[in-house]
Amino acid sequence: MSIDYKKKSARLPEFVAVEEAEGLLAWLQDATGRKLDLSKCRHIHAANLQVLMAVRPAVSAWPEDADLCAWLRGALEIEQQ
Repeated sequence: MSIDYKKKSARLPEFVAVEEAEGLLAWLQDATGRKLDLSKCRHIHAANLQVLMAVRPAVSAWPEDADLCAWLRGALEIEQQ
């Protein structure tokens, strides 16, 4: 399953493959104010993590998986709330 892109938001699938990185970067750079829904994400390829670390997009929903959520927040240097 691939990323579900809308005009101002995108929902990442359970497994985000390396092939998604280029499209994700282009979509995030195309307009400001876009948000990501990571709620269903269980695995994200390192290439996509690099995109997130470079762009620092807004996140509307963090992964339901507590370990992945903590790991991504740490990688993106976002304080736990």
